[in-house]
Amino acid sequence: MTTPTNRGRPRKLVRKILRLMYGSDKSGFAFPGMDDQGSTSSWYVLSALGFYTVNPARPEYIIGSPIFDQATLHLGHGKDFVILARGNSEQNIYIQSATLNGKPLDKPWFSHADIADGGQLIFKMGSTPNKNWGNLPKDARPSMSR
Repeated sequence: MTTPTNRGRPRKLVRKILRLMYGSDKSGFAFPGMDDQGSTSSWYVLSALGFYTVNPARPEYIIGSPIFDQATLHLGHGKDFVILARGNSEQNIYIQSATLNGKPLDKPWFSHADIADGGQLIFKMGSTPNKNWGNLPKDARPSMSR
């Protein structure tokens, strides 16, 4: 089992990578590395929404730090998945709490099955890490190894 790492570093690092490594203006570096299969750009899109995959062969998403206040994904079967980031700003990059489909999300990850039929993910954002959110051993996502 992996151990939770919710000391704020992953969210701050995700925001920094999104800001510095994906620019198209004179201060940005465009795409970091090859993007032949779309993996780099898909990581950006998912991370900008506030979650991303660590292992694309597993149906789990890790919570990051959304850059949008609101986004709606129109799923292929007429359902929507809505992401809201309340209090989101350049300073408020840390998840204080979250709900998924109306229920508290106390762990820093969720399964694709949780959103496959649409739903709503709501983040409450803040300027400092909430070291109590998603930080218990039981909150860790399933391990990629035995």
